[in-house]
Amino acid sequence: MSATVEGRADEAVGRTTDERILRSSVPRRLLSRPELGSVVGAIAVFCFFAVAADGFLRASSLSTVLYASSTIGIMAVPVALLMIGGEFDLSAGVLVTSSALISSMFSYQMTANVWVGVGVSLLATLAIGAFNGYVLTRTRLPSFIVTLGTFLMLTGMNLGFTKLIDGTVSTKTIADMEGFPTARDVFASTLTVGGVAIKITILWWFALVAVASWILLRTRAGNWIFAVGGNKDAARAVGVPVDRTRIGLYMGVALGAWISGQHLLFSYDVVQSGEGVGNELIYIIAAVIGGCLITGGHGSAVGSAVGAFLFGMTSKGIVFAEWNPDWFQFFLGAMLLLATLLNAWVRKRAEATK
Repeated sequence: MSATVEGRADEAVGRTTDERILRSSVPRRLLSRPELGSVVGAIAVFCFFAVAADGFLRASSLSTVLYASSTIGIMAVPVALLMIGGEFDLSAGVLVTSSALISSMFSYQMTANVWVGVGVSLLATLAIGAFNGYVLTRTRLPSFIVTLGTFLMLTGMNLGFTKLIDGTVSTKTIADMEGFPTARDVFASTLTVGGVAIKITILWWFALVAVASWILLRTRAGNWIFAVGGNKDAARAVGVPVDRTRIGLYMGVALGAWISGQHLLFSYDVVQSGEGVGNELIYIIAAVIGGCLITGGHGSAVGSAVGAFLFGMTSKGIVFAEWNPDWFQFFLGAMLLLATLLNAWVRKRAEATK
């Protein structure tokens, strides 16, 4: 009998050792990464345009690609975290425009230092994000309904207030106001590195990816996000602050919208009130291409960055290849479909190795 018990114990130890070895194996770790499919796709698209588009590999061209990617990536990062938490935001695109409009109109009408307008815009944008999260948690309505309502309200307010205050559909110039040069340096400047122009939004983008990755992988809040996205009822049962987590995720999207809005304002000085409509789908597409699931509980900040990079390569690669830009939507849809299928295949393989 004792020999049987010892045999079972040895067998259990062997299984434990084998599982530990499996967890540490490089192929299994790669298959478990949500961004694997998007990385494979990014390499393929990069190689394709490197051959098909003259000048694509030039440093200045790659800088342009990175800039196009960063304008999407700044929003794709918080949108990805929100999707990992099991929700999404249809108001994210127009919220960027709202943030820029608030900064511009407040500064102009109050004849204040533009940094005052920037600060007021931050508070107002975060309040809108908190409103989305609060309504969602209190009403238990689907995020589709809540954020669609916010999208329609912001679209109307952007146009209505701009016409009411400025008399046109665009804001007045604030380029001659105090604080504008320093604000432009922070949100819309261009740095020269090795003779190559690098937009500061690229640095904002990289910083957001790093911070978001740290939150997801190294903090308790990251565990909460995955738990809420996986099963919010089970997460609530074990003490996860579900409502607070969801509100925080919406405020994270609002923070990204504020950064993007300030870049929009200080890049062009004036803002058109109708901008931003439809961009929310691009942010969601970038997150999905990067490995996020619509159902939540799966994804990464790095994956959203790769998805945004795919978007930037495709949009600019078509231009460098001198193709008809009308084909861009086709390539974007094809990338979304192929990336989703590849991500599903990778997940199945990863589950099969467990």
